[in-house]
Amino acid sequence: MKFFTIFLFLSLSLFAKGENVKIAVYNVENLFDLHYNGTEYSEYIPNTIWKWNRQNYRKKILNITKVIVDINPDVIALTEIESDLALRDLQKELSRKGLYFRYRAIANKKNTSVKSALLSKYPIIKREITVSQAWGVRNILEAKIIVYGKPLYIFVNHWKAKSGPESKRIIYAKALRRRLDTLPKNSDYILTGDFNAHYEEHKSFIKKRKHNDTHGITGINHILKTIDSNGELYTQSSLLTTGNYNLWMEVPKAQRWSHIYKSNKEALDHFIISPSLVDKQGSHFIQGSFHSFQASYLFTKNGKKLYRWQRSRTRPKHHTGKGFSDHLPLVAEFYIK
Repeated sequence: MKFFTIFLFLSLSLFAKGENVKIAVYNVENLFDLHYNGTEYSEYIPNTIWKWNRQNYRKKILNITKVIVDINPDVIALTEIESDLALRDLQKELSRKGLYFRYRAIANKKNTSVKSALLSKYPIIKREITVSQAWGVRNILEAKIIVYGKPLYIFVNHWKAKSGPESKRIIYAKALRRRLDTLPKNSDYILTGDFNAHYEEHKSFIKKRKHNDTHGITGINHILKTIDSNGELYTQSSLLTTGNYNLWMEVPKAQRWSHIYKSNKEALDHFIISPSLVDKQGSHFIQGSFHSFQASYLFTKNGKKLYRWQRSRTRPKHHTGKGFSDHLPLVAEFYIK
């Protein structure tokens, strides 16, 4: 009887086994490699007057590495990566600093200037979602990672910037929505990346003629279903099985930002999770773990601006080899059961 009890305990312990997984997202602000292929932004064409050269490339890699090592994630979604070569160089540098990501993926089937990518300690099954064949419209990276044999879908997005109207972002949301609707019922998924949309975009853009060309409909709120029938963002208690939960709701309003534009703080980067990850019966988001990573070195000396990647103020303008990014990384932890 004693042997049976011990056997049963060990069996149940094995069955209930799970693991905390720390996931981050970071717009690194233009990590270009040193190979010219004709799609680079002018300031990132290698070895020109802009000095995008081996020295500055190396410094950019080192600065990104410092941020990621200090976060110490198990999985990190990245936006504004030019190529698999640049991603691989970053992966190698992280290994040199003791942070080993065995697996990597990048949405590189379309020849856009920058792309979405992922580094992971867990195996990845990669797909890409084609948003449009139009030039400059980036693919969405779908990475199914496997933890204890259980799949977790991570969709890495980089939507059209606010230089364009909401209709330019709607097409990303619709392409993503179509894919979500094909997933098995109750799938665990995370929608992350740079959406170039506020968590309450449906409220903030409504009077902006430049953006509101969709009669008040937004990609992040309406198409991805982060708001209820009253136009309010779902909370953990109000979330429906047909909706999605934006983790910005986990922190006070004053902390809901990842980017500064003309002194205005904006939440452009997001973690949006499936209802199944809110339900604590199985794999789930660990409450209290979501935050933006705000190391002091990511800010200018006065603390009012982000210490983005620097270019000289004097002509000829060039990269100085200093700074980090114009976005803050976001971090969240999940228990995968």
